[in-house]
Amino acid sequence: MNEDNKSPFEKEYEIAWDKYSKTDLKKVFDLSEKYIDFMSRCKTERECVEEFTSRAEKKGYRNLQELINQGKSLKPGDKVYAEIMGKTIALFVIGKKPLEEGLCIIGAHIDSPRLDLKQNPLYEDADLALFETHYYGGIKKYQWVTLPLALHGVIAKKDGSRINIVMGEDEGDPVLGVSDLLIHLAQDQMKKTLADGVEGENLNILVGSIPLKGKEAKNRVKHNILKILNEKYGIVEEDFVSAELEIVPAGKARHYGIDKSMIMAYGRMTEFVPIHLLKL
Repeated sequence: MNEDNKSPFEKEYEIAWDKYSKTDLKKVFDLSEKYIDFMSRCKTERECVEEFTSRAEKKGYRNLQELINQGKSLKPGDKVYAEIMGKTIALFVIGKKPLEEGLCIIGAHIDSPRLDLKQNPLYEDADLALFETHYYGGIKKYQWVTLPLALHGVIAKKDGSRINIVMGEDEGDPVLGVSDLLIHLAQDQMKKTLADGVEGENLNILVGSIPLKGKEAKNRVKHNILKILNEKYGIVEEDFVSAELEIVPAGKARHYGIDKSMIMAYGRMTEFVPIHLLKL
C-alpha cells in the first residue's frame, strides 16, 4: 500500500458522471427520452418488430422477400431485412466478400418475461370473470400481484382478418390485474417463502364482476365480458383459440430518481440492446 492507502495492483474505475461534459450530459438525456418513448410503446416482440421494420425502411433497408419475389439480386452495399411471423427480424448489409469468408453478426432478443393468456382463457369463478394464464420467462411471481396490467396482442378471426389489441395503456382504458389476499387474511401466505407465496397457477387475471341481466342464466359475468369484447372488437369466444394475447405491466416508462439519473421501465434489460443496435 502507498501513502494514500491505494494498492498499486488494483484498478480504479471512474464514475461515468464525473467524466461527462455538459455536451455529453445533454446527449445522455436526449437519448434517454428516445429510449423511454420506445420502451413505452414496444412491450412485445410484435410491437418491437413493427417498430424496427419502420425504422429500417426509413434508413434504406428493403424487404428481402419482396426482392426475391421480384427476381432481383443483391449487390455489395445493399441493405435488406427479413422478418419471420412478425416476431423476429434480421437486418443485413451485403458485403463485398463471399459468406464463406465470414460475416459479422450482432444479435439480441426482444422478448420479456410476461403472462400469456391460454388458448381458452376466459372463465367465471365466485361471480368473477378471469383470464387463465401461464407465465413466460423468469418472473418473480410475487411482483405481479396488485399491479396495473395491460393486454397486448393479436387475434386472428374466423373470417381471416386480424385485430391488434392494446388495452390498459391509454388514460381512459381500464387496467387488469392479479388480485391478492388482504393482509389480515394472509397469515398462512406470509409464512411462505417468496418463491411459494404466490403460485404460478394463481396468476390469473381478474377482468370483471358485472353480470348480464337474467338471474337464471349461468356464467353471467363471463357472458358480459364476452359481450363487451364483441362490441369493442367484433370477436367471439372461439377467436381466443387463434389469438396471441400477452399481459404486461401497464403504463409508460419513466425517469427514476430525483436527479433523473435512472430509468424505470418494463423490459428494461431485455430490450436495452436491440434498440441501441438501431442507433436511436
